[in-house]
Amino acid sequence: MFRALSLITLALAFTVIVVGAYVRLSDAGLGCPDWPLCYGRPLPAQIADGAAHAKAWKEMGHRYLAATLGLLIFLVAIISWKVRRSPWLATAILALVVFQATLGMWTVTLLLKPVIVTAHLLGGMATLALVICLALSQYEHAFSQETKKMRVHAALALTVVVIQIALGGWVSANYAALACPDLPGCRGQAFPPMDFANAFHVLRELGRTGEGALLPLEALVAIHWTHRMFALVVVAVAGFAAIKSFRVAALRKISLAVMGLLALQVSLGIANVAFSPPLALAAAHNAGAALLLAALVVLNFFVFKGSSPSR
Repeated sequence: MFRALSLITLALAFTVIVVGAYVRLSDAGLGCPDWPLCYGRPLPAQIADGAAHAKAWKEMGHRYLAATLGLLIFLVAIISWKVRRSPWLATAILALVVFQATLGMWTVTLLLKPVIVTAHLLGGMATLALVICLALSQYEHAFSQETKKMRVHAALALTVVVIQIALGGWVSANYAALACPDLPGCRGQAFPPMDFANAFHVLRELGRTGEGALLPLEALVAIHWTHRMFALVVVAVAGFAAIKSFRVAALRKISLAVMGLLALQVSLGIANVAFSPPLALAAAHNAGAALLLAALVVLNFFVFKGSSPSR
């Protein structure tokens, strides 16, 4: 039962991430101007503006999904202590979810401040990663000593993907997805005019510089261009880790998954620029990032458990 509950929690954690991306990308992050209620009610009241009413329902739908996930993780934590299966890990996930709820509140009350929105995305990804580890720890695994040779490669691959997810979140939080509308360059140049100081100034309002002026286009270009260039680093590092892992029989399936998801993410990234980007493609790109992260978490779980005796 505990294994099944862990897998259900994992599926819901992924769903919350995808729905959260859809809410953010459809500009419904402030569909409800208050928190935790929506216009003072548990369900959105009828609003004269039909578009605003639809956004309110999207936002509240995401909140209720996230609340359900929180309750599931609370239940998982209680049971994990009762059956003595990874209780500290389950407790850490519960603490992270409480912090996530706080970030969700700040996202609304601080009016989509980019650093809070990006932190909320990273918190969701971290929750997914830890729930994966919890689910995997409930099963018997036979490890080979060969897997230990992949530790550095797997850890580096996971690290660069986390950085790229953070950069992607920064692009989304600053609405910079269309700052570079062409390929392979950006605005017809390999190195367009860019303002990195304002682009990566963390403590600022949405669409504003640290001094409160309107954020210049050059800053949005810098955000998008950095995300795009770092994608090349991800392809090189994660791709190399997948190729090396393929040579280890015990890691062959997960290495193929990493290769496939990496190719899918590159394709979705290109499609998002080429088609300017449709909501479905943008949401799929976020879902692909979560799946690639999940695959690399599984890879790291196996290579870092390689020193453990087979059970």
